[in-house]
Amino acid sequence: MRANVPTPTSATQLLRNRIGKVCVAIIGTTAAEMIDKANAVVKETPFLEFRLDYLEKPVNAIPKFKQFFADNTAATGIATCRREENGGKFSGSPSAEMDVLCKAALAGFHIVDVELESAEVLKKGELQKLRDTGVALIISHHDFTATKDLDKIYERIEPFQPDFIKIVPTAKNLTDNVTLMRFMERMHERANIIGICMGDAGIISRVLGLRAGSAFTFAAASQGEETGPGQIAARTLIETYRIDQVDAATKVYGVAGNPIKSSLSPIMLNTAFRRETVNAVYLALQTAKITDLLKLVQEIPIQGLSITMPHKQEIMAHLEKTDPLSAKIGACNTVLRAQDGKLYGFNTDVAGIVGPLQKRMSLHGAKALVLGAGGAARAAVFGLRDKGADVFILNRTIETAQKLARQSGSKTIKKEALAKTPFDVVINATPIGMAGQKASPLIEAKDLNAKLIFDLVYNPLETPLIRLARQQGIPFITGVEMFVQQGARQFEIWTGKPAPEEEMLRVVIHALRQQAEAAATETVVEPKATTAKRKKAS
Repeated sequence: MRANVPTPTSATQLLRNRIGKVCVAIIGTTAAEMIDKANAVVKETPFLEFRLDYLEKPVNAIPKFKQFFADNTAATGIATCRREENGGKFSGSPSAEMDVLCKAALAGFHIVDVELESAEVLKKGELQKLRDTGVALIISHHDFTATKDLDKIYERIEPFQPDFIKIVPTAKNLTDNVTLMRFMERMHERANIIGICMGDAGIISRVLGLRAGSAFTFAAASQGEETGPGQIAARTLIETYRIDQVDAATKVYGVAGNPIKSSLSPIMLNTAFRRETVNAVYLALQTAKITDLLKLVQEIPIQGLSITMPHKQEIMAHLEKTDPLSAKIGACNTVLRAQDGKLYGFNTDVAGIVGPLQKRMSLHGAKALVLGAGGAARAAVFGLRDKGADVFILNRTIETAQKLARQSGSKTIKKEALAKTPFDVVINATPIGMAGQKASPLIEAKDLNAKLIFDLVYNPLETPLIRLARQQGIPFITGVEMFVQQGARQFEIWTGKPAPEEEMLRVVIHALRQQAEAAATETVVEPKATTAKRKKAS
């Protein structure tokens, strides 16, 4: 037993003074690998969680962690040895888990994380043995399916009187984050609460949870090393989302759509906010339902939205008023929440499409082919028609294309007629070619009969259509130009400040190149069967 062991209360107070807002989860198959990763982040982020359950024989590795803490006295360490039944990788019994955690506590770890299900089945005295080492105790509960009755979970944990209560549900929708944050707001004065929603929809809780009362949050050491669904890399959390600066006055913005995982809007707009010293944060809001989004807007509240597929048309019915362009097009990609709480819509897609084209050609009398008939296509069609272009529409669902053609004074065209029909510009306004999309292309090499290609898809940097244009020697415009242009106009609508377009363009191109390099060097793909077994907890 350690000398001068503080009481749990004073130990917790000391810890609260030394720990940061972000705890970096460290994984690896060997202790040496974990310690290498820890050494890479400990100077910047000295609060670390070591996932001992990732090791084949965690007890044998304890001496190496003891040395790590001796060498890094400013580091604060959490030892976690989560069992398979609770989303971890440790195959031993709860008693075996306690043995690992006791040894970890004596080796210099400051906090241990015990899942609720283990605590509830331990023999009398086993948990006390752990407490007697003087280590601080987290009792945690993870729900990989939903966000259920959080008060009932709290009531199960409270009798153990841990130093920290960690509750981690899964967000099936955006408003599950609100449920968790309201719970933390109620409870954080009663206990040291740690709350996070897992899943793609849970990013809100990972960024805003701290201001709702969470003692800290968890992050991955790097992208690809997430220990929970939806976990964010530490550098992204600190640099992109500026989590250390998020406070009660921070305005919240976001991009809403489905899917949204590959969107670079967060890095682009958060960079703009940082550059122009705006106290705001911009989040990816994964949602399939407008009603879910609207509830979140009122609850958080959210000050502005970028609207992307598939919501650009559906959002129109929920806006107090729109600019004439959005009303004419029937699609909106930008929402501003006014001081009275009402929502106002704008369309910056048109400027993002027409602007780059006008730099290269005269649109009056130009012959244009637009692929698609959704929100982005509507912006392209109406924007081109407004400048006097002759527009043709090709879409998989002919009826949708015909309706758009009637509304805009355009024409539809059949795929068979493409090869013999020359165009001044072909614009792809479908998600085909987007990262993560597997739909077959609308047009092939033999169909391309154009002077210029414009692909509105910006991620990846080189889409299949851009590659085709390059191979055939046809000039092209990548979607990055449109993406940055429309984002810059959004920034200006929300803040009233000029957008730092050059910086926005720089970070987007840098991120896309990094993704391309990572994809090119990734040679080992983990089999699906193995991945399925690795159901992880945050």
